[in-house]
Amino acid sequence: MFQTLKNAFKTKEVRNKILMTLLLVAIYRLGSFIPVPGINASVTQSVVGGNTFLGIISAITGGSLANGTLFAIGIAPYINASIIIQLLTIVIPSLERLSRQGDEGRKKLTKITRYFTVVLAAVQAVGILFAFKAQGVINTHLFGSGNAAVPEWIVFVFVSIVLIAGASLCMWIGERITEYGVSNGMSMLIFVGILATAGNRIIAAGKSVAESGFSSGGWELIGFLAMAVLIFAFIVLVDKAERRINVQYAKQIKGNKMYGGQNTTIPIRVNGSGVLPLIFAFAITSFPELLFNTFWANQDWVVWYTVNMGTQSWVYPIALTLFIFLFAFFYQQIQFNPVEVSKNIQNNGGFIPGIRPGQPTAEYLTKVIQRVTFYGALFLAIIAFVPSLLFSLIGASDIGLLNAFSATGMLIVVSVALEFDKALENQLMMKYYKGFLK
Repeated sequence: MFQTLKNAFKTKEVRNKILMTLLLVAIYRLGSFIPVPGINASVTQSVVGGNTFLGIISAITGGSLANGTLFAIGIAPYINASIIIQLLTIVIPSLERLSRQGDEGRKKLTKITRYFTVVLAAVQAVGILFAFKAQGVINTHLFGSGNAAVPEWIVFVFVSIVLIAGASLCMWIGERITEYGVSNGMSMLIFVGILATAGNRIIAAGKSVAESGFSSGGWELIGFLAMAVLIFAFIVLVDKAERRINVQYAKQIKGNKMYGGQNTTIPIRVNGSGVLPLIFAFAITSFPELLFNTFWANQDWVVWYTVNMGTQSWVYPIALTLFIFLFAFFYQQIQFNPVEVSKNIQNNGGFIPGIRPGQPTAEYLTKVIQRVTFYGALFLAIIAFVPSLLFSLIGASDIGLLNAFSATGMLIVVSVALEFDKALENQLMMKYYKGFLK
């Protein structure tokens, strides 16, 4: 990666794209420090800190949600809108036709996604304010504590509009990075947010150790950093792993030319579904507890649910693991269709060695993809629990670093870093090809 960056800065066009990416990222981080009048930041910090799912969302936004800033919602509405539209293209025929119309169809789908993003941002902003209203999130003194209070409904509407505008601005920044910068803009914003959150906590822990002495947390800090490097290396190793299925194409004579006779492979990644199963599993298992504690806090049945079914109970890891496997297999079925792949191989005169074309090939591909998906889901289940367990064993909680890197955050950081490196290599390759053609 470092060699790729070095070569990229030597090329003017690629260097300009990198600088544009850095400029847009800086604007995004600037918006993460602009407070929203009408929100009590101290209340949001306590609420977000006490919930696993909200903690993940806050980490993705670089701490903006916990601090109640302009980008508190961040790009979460856009991500949700993109996933929902992608799933709907399978169910709704009109959207499926658009997805097959090339660039024009993708442009229309992008426009639909933007409108849906604004709708989801409105729902999410109103939902957060309404859910946390009883806990004192809304501050009616918009213009300072010394001024008169504003009616609560006005503050509610004002803050909602500001949060929706912040989410829309995040979407615009992400699209500009994709268009004028390097790699996918939305992924880059998530990457920066997670690193900013983890970096702030590591810096705070380092300052604490420097002030109180090395013996009061220095070894824990070194152990945390070493363990984080090892876990990142393990994630990179699995993330790049893939099962390759050999495919041979028979020779075909058309006219005076011979076609085919080549060997190729079908790469099936072990973690082909990425981090989505983990995010969905965290959301479903954590949302009921968040909802109950928001609207019916301190009631007997809510206390019973928190103790026996909540995130600290023995039921939580079992439910989380089951949902991870469920969403991993579900997303695999969306991404890879063995029957369609088998037909394409057969129509092009290809076959898998030792497997008959047609239905036997589809059955073989189904068997392989299910086996690979099982190991990918097992990897996600391990990542969901092992890092926090290892961090707690080395005393990371004593210096405030237990949740510096969440399982979801570590997976996203690795995936985006590899994607960025690949995008840079593609940019350099295009530049060299242009020079050769000229």
